[in-house]
Amino acid sequence: MNISGILLQLFQNTLVVLVAPLLLGWVNQCRAWLQNRTGPGILRPYLNLFKLFQKDAVLAHNASPLFRFHPYILFACMWLAASLVPVIATDLPLSPAVDVIVLVGIFALARVFISLAAMDIGTSFGTLGARREMLVGFLAEPALLMVFFTAAAISHSTSLSTIVETLAHKQFVLHPSLAFAAIAFIMVLLAENARIPVDNPSTHLELTMIHEAMILEYSARHLALIEWASALKLLAFSTIGIAVFLPWGIAEAGNWGAIPLALVALFLKLAAAGAGLALLETVSAKMRIFRVPEFMGTAFLLAVLGLLVHFLHGS
Repeated sequence: MNISGILLQLFQNTLVVLVAPLLLGWVNQCRAWLQNRTGPGILRPYLNLFKLFQKDAVLAHNASPLFRFHPYILFACMWLAASLVPVIATDLPLSPAVDVIVLVGIFALARVFISLAAMDIGTSFGTLGARREMLVGFLAEPALLMVFFTAAAISHSTSLSTIVETLAHKQFVLHPSLAFAAIAFIMVLLAENARIPVDNPSTHLELTMIHEAMILEYSARHLALIEWASALKLLAFSTIGIAVFLPWGIAEAGNWGAIPLALVALFLKLAAAGAGLALLETVSAKMRIFRVPEFMGTAFLLAVLGLLVHFLHGS
């Protein structure tokens, strides 16, 4: 493990944690433009985080240590997941740990903690949101695994770095199976990040909210860490989609001179992904909570169909 690799890994870890609020601000700004509104500006998430960190936290008298420590655990899980994804190069020191099954496990661990913390105080909203969150996770995780298994079958490895190396730096091949997997992944991304049509991150209507219902009791630095973790989760899913379906531009192993170009490609892809997400949310309507299983079932079937296409046609 050389010094340059360690420095590049530290740079990526710092990059993802700083860029995550910017991506969220870009999505909100694009959605405002599409709705003929001025918008709060792409730097608004940074200002919100700064404001929350300046306030004093208010905790319920019956809050357990789990409720207090959950924001830090959630933030650490999302930061770890975003740092493991090869966003600029594939031969970073943490590359051997970048297994797609491990990534799904990190997201599941964060979901368990946020659901337990939501039920800790005993409010009806927290319990309602936790139950809905576990339902969405129960349906989303199998679909996400099937998406990863399709890419793993093509590269003969569950390592995300190997998948990127195979799809981006080997002989160019069109894989129809990845088209089905990409659609399924977009549906999972919307569900996992509490976006329209599964959830609306800008509403507090008790009949529809999922994520917001679990964090109503948090304030100040705890709420800031949760909001920052949500932005990191959106960035992690966006970079996973880029690594699996649009890996071109990511520097291959040993090619340090391609790092600047990889950074430019990363920001362009994130800008396009954020604009596309804003467009999807603008043209879509929030579905009823009872329709979410059908939505996620469709994602699972599309992911399985992509896997079957690969095995039947070898592509």
